[in-house]
Amino acid sequence: MARIGLFSSSEFEYNIPMILFRFFQTQSRSFPPSARILLLIAIVSCIFPAVAEARALPDSIMLKTGTEAVTFSRDDIVSWTTIDTAPRIDLSSYSEIENTDWCFGTVFPACDFFLSKHTRLHTIIASHTGIREEPLRNSVIQAAKELNEEPRNAILAVKDNTMTIEQPERSGFEVDTEQAIAAVHAALLAPRDEKTLVIDAPGTPVDADVKGSDIERLGIKDLIAEGTTNFAGSPKNRVFNINRALKQFQGVLIAPGEEFSFVKSLGPVDGENGYLPELVIKNNRTEPEFGGGICQVSSTVFRTAIFAGLKITARRNHAYPVSYYRPYGMDATIYIPNPDLKFINNTPGHIFLQPSVSGTKLTFQMYGTKDDRQVKVDGPHILESNPDGSMRTIFTQEVNDAAGQNFIRDSFRSNYKSPSLFPHPGDEILKVKPSDWSKRQWEEYRRTHAL
Repeated sequence: MARIGLFSSSEFEYNIPMILFRFFQTQSRSFPPSARILLLIAIVSCIFPAVAEARALPDSIMLKTGTEAVTFSRDDIVSWTTIDTAPRIDLSSYSEIENTDWCFGTVFPACDFFLSKHTRLHTIIASHTGIREEPLRNSVIQAAKELNEEPRNAILAVKDNTMTIEQPERSGFEVDTEQAIAAVHAALLAPRDEKTLVIDAPGTPVDADVKGSDIERLGIKDLIAEGTTNFAGSPKNRVFNINRALKQFQGVLIAPGEEFSFVKSLGPVDGENGYLPELVIKNNRTEPEFGGGICQVSSTVFRTAIFAGLKITARRNHAYPVSYYRPYGMDATIYIPNPDLKFINNTPGHIFLQPSVSGTKLTFQMYGTKDDRQVKVDGPHILESNPDGSMRTIFTQEVNDAAGQNFIRDSFRSNYKSPSLFPHPGDEILKVKPSDWSKRQWEEYRRTHAL
């Protein structure tokens, strides 16, 4: 059995009562009597500390909300805790320490004064659970991120020209991180019998922005515009991507004054999000990439916004004329993150987007609140059409309010290059100018392909 002395054991080395004893024994003569009394009082207050006994750690802790849960393993819990030891007097136990004269006095018999030899025979090493604050905090913060739930807006739909609730809203939940940390902290130190602790994560419910009861408030009551395109002749992957992208726009709501971003509503476009490879115009070539065909959707939304009299703030035509977007000049190409299609809802109410497909015809309808505006679209007109397929077009959008006052007059010009400048897979890049090409066409081709 190891001999325990005042400073020869890690259990005693940093124990406050022992240090105070040693200090009193060696330095007390330099203090006036009143100071000696205060020091003795401090020593007495430390001799019988209220030490929290070490408790068996749980096997796991589950932090949960109404629908989600995160479970911390035994290893996680061990990384948050320490087991600390300190001497104390326990009259119900006998000491296993060989030398109980660990606080003998040389100047003043402190231990004999406060603790009899019989009492010192009951000195034990008590242990208690300590908490490593930083690892605990980091773990709970990460769990809170996983438990936070975004609210889900009600999904509205139009059936027989009547707005209906296709899916009700669902409230979200935001975990109060500080309270969650405190709850886990307290649970670790509290008496328990369970091997698995279950803690309800404290937090606040978050309401959905759009509720089924909001149909009247949002002002969604009138069909204000409709736009169509036709994707006849599309390969199966292109058709698949069109239908996949439409899911992102089913029931989209655009608030009054809000700028709508097609790219933002579309979200990620890749294999993980359910898209297939299909031809896109990229890097001066026409080549397969995930999501080819989505521009059928953006072009249809563009036309619908034009006919609704909305203010277009961002739009770009395709690099060359694409047959799926006839009449030429009313297409809108997009690519993440740019170019994008953007427009502002300048109507008095929310706008509700309703896409539909019938055969090869794609239609977008916009529902909202009519304000008796008059929308006139002139065109598109072909300004120039060349044998190599390049062309220039224009159309204008003019919008007047109910009083006849004009508030939008925009022209949309499209400059299309020759499709031959953007080889398809398997096409050979030309090295010699074709005889029927002009010098200008050949120079543009060479510049495009870095020849």
